[in-house]
Amino acid sequence: MASTSVSKVVPASPERVWALIGGFGSLPDWLPYIQESTFSEGGRLRHLKNPDGDTIVERLMEFNEEQRFYSYHIVEAPFPVGDYLSTLRVHEVTDDASVAEVQWSGRFVPRGATDDEVVELFTGIYRDGLESLTSALK
Repeated sequence: MASTSVSKVVPASPERVWALIGGFGSLPDWLPYIQESTFSEGGRLRHLKNPDGDTIVERLMEFNEEQRFYSYHIVEAPFPVGDYLSTLRVHEVTDDASVAEVQWSGRFVPRGATDDEVVELFTGIYRDGLESLTSALK
């Protein structure tokens, strides 16, 4: 099993950041790679579309409003992984309520690719996503 994690301090309070990213269907609001998000199974399954028209289906595994995080599992995607579990989390930054730390992490089993290739892929997705989030918060 391989894993990666990317964290970034962003220019907004944890409450404001969570208001933007805390909804399971909110990816199109801050992540340009995802243009559409629809739900099934009462909101537990999200169906995402990227600019290439690929479909990504993810299942909400855990959601905690108070601790500001959610975890999800990829059900279907054009990525070379299986057993993918990811968490998106917003942390408070000690002594500065005007910023928050956002952590996006995942663990997965590469399929048809090396650990290094898949770690590089998801590290890039998480890093670029948090850069987009920073832009969306300005």
